[in-house]
Amino acid sequence: MEKALKDEEKTIVKRGMKVAKKRKYGEIQPGIKWGPFVLRLPGVHVGISWPEVLQGGVLSLATGGALAPLMMQYFDISFEVAWSIVAIHLFWVWTQTFLFGDAYTAGWITPSLPLTLVFLGNYAPGTEAVQAMIAITFIVCALFLFFGLTGLGAKFNSIIPVPLKAGIIMGAAIAAFQSELTRVQTLPITLITAWIVVLTIMFSIPFKKLPNSKIKLIVTSNAILAGFAFAAIAGLISGELTFDIEWGIFIPQYGEMLATISPWGVGMPTFSMFIAAIPISIMIYILVFGDLLVADTLLKGADKARPDEKIDVNHTRTHFALVFRNLGQLFTAGVLIPLHGPIWTGVQVYIIERYKSSKKALDSIFTGTINWYWLAFPLAFLTPMIGIMAPLLPVALSLTLLLTGFACAYVAMSMVTDNTSRGLALAIGMLTAVQGPIWGIGAGLLLYLILIGKSNQPSESENQEQQQENSA
Repeated sequence: MEKALKDEEKTIVKRGMKVAKKRKYGEIQPGIKWGPFVLRLPGVHVGISWPEVLQGGVLSLATGGALAPLMMQYFDISFEVAWSIVAIHLFWVWTQTFLFGDAYTAGWITPSLPLTLVFLGNYAPGTEAVQAMIAITFIVCALFLFFGLTGLGAKFNSIIPVPLKAGIIMGAAIAAFQSELTRVQTLPITLITAWIVVLTIMFSIPFKKLPNSKIKLIVTSNAILAGFAFAAIAGLISGELTFDIEWGIFIPQYGEMLATISPWGVGMPTFSMFIAAIPISIMIYILVFGDLLVADTLLKGADKARPDEKIDVNHTRTHFALVFRNLGQLFTAGVLIPLHGPIWTGVQVYIIERYKSSKKALDSIFTGTINWYWLAFPLAFLTPMIGIMAPLLPVALSLTLLLTGFACAYVAMSMVTDNTSRGLALAIGMLTAVQGPIWGIGAGLLLYLILIGKSNQPSESENQEQQQENSA
C-alpha cells in the first residue's frame, strides 16, 4: 500500500500537482485552522487540478449567471447591476470550501428557488421584493444559527411528517415546471433543444444502455455543457440568439448595487414581511437539511473508497458557514434569490466519482472542491465571457429549474410509499406552488392529521425499508 501511494505521489508531482502541505495517511488534509473553520488555498494546501479548474470555471460562471435574469425581473435592476451581484456571489460560494473548510461542493439552496419565486411574486418588483428577500435571508440565517448552536437540526427534521416534507419538495417541482411552461414561449427552439439534450444524457434509460466508451463518459460528465452547446447552435440557426462579443474588463456597479438591492440602500423589511417570510423560511431549512443528508451519504461512500484521507464532516461548522456566506452576501453585494446552500449535488457527485477513482485523479477531496470555483470569479470580469454567456443566461436558468423540478419530483415520489401519502404530497405540493408556503404548511398539516393521523406516521427507516421492498 505504501509503495503504491509513493508511486502515485511521483505521478502527481510530474503532473504539476505537488502541494506544500502533505497529508499523513488516514488523516485530514492540512490547512490553517481558525476557530471551527479551516483555510485551504489552491497551490498551497491542495494541488491544482486543471480539469476541475477549467470545467468548473465555465460551468460555475454559466450557472451563476442564470440568476441575472431573475434579479432583473424581480428586483427591477439593470443587467450591469445584476451581473455585479453574480460576480461577487461566486466568491461567497467558493468560501464554503476554501475558507470555511467544508468538503461539500457549495451552491445555492436550489430546491427552494421555485418556492421563493412564488413568494416574491406577491410583492412589487423593486424595493418591496428586495425587502421581502432580505426578510427571508435574516430568518433563514437565524435558523442556521439556532440549529448550529443547539445541534437540534436532526431532531427538528425527524419531527416533520414525511408526507409533509415530500409535499414541500413536490411543491418545488410543480413551481419549477410551471415557470418553464411560461419561459419556453420566449425561446422555444433553443430551450426545447437544451431540455432534450440534458434530460437524455442525465436520465434517459436507452442512453444509459448504450455501450460504455470514452465519448459517452465525456458527454455524461459534461451534460450541462453539452446542453449549452446544442442550445447555442439551435439558437443561432433559428435566429433566437445573437452574440455580441466585446473586449475589455467589466467594472462592477458597486454603488448602484448597494443602493438598490442591499439593506444599506433599501432599508429593513417591515414587521409584516418578517411574519410572512416565516413559513417559507422553515421550508427552506427543511430542504437544506435534506441536502446535508444527501451530501453525507455521498461523502461516506468516498471516505470508504479512499482510506488514505479522513473526510471531516461537521454540521455545526456547515451551519455557521452558511450564516457567514448569506450575511456576507447580503451586506457586500445585496440579496441573492435562492440563498447560499451547502451542496451543488450534480458537481458533488462528479467530484466524488473522480476522487474515488484514484489518488492520481484527485489527491484530496479538497483538490476537487476548492479548484472547481476559483476560475469563475476572474472570468466574470472579462467582457468577452459576458458576451458569450449573456444570450445563454435564459438557457442556464431554464436548465437549472428544469433539473431542479425533475429531481425534486422523483425524490418526493420516492419518500412516500402508500396511496394516501402520495395523494397528500401532491395536494401539499399544489397548494405550496399555487397558493404559497402558508397554505402549503397550514393546510398540509390539517390534511395530514385528517387523512393519516400522527399515530399512523411511519418512521423514516420504515419508509426506506418499504421503498426497498417496492423496488425489489
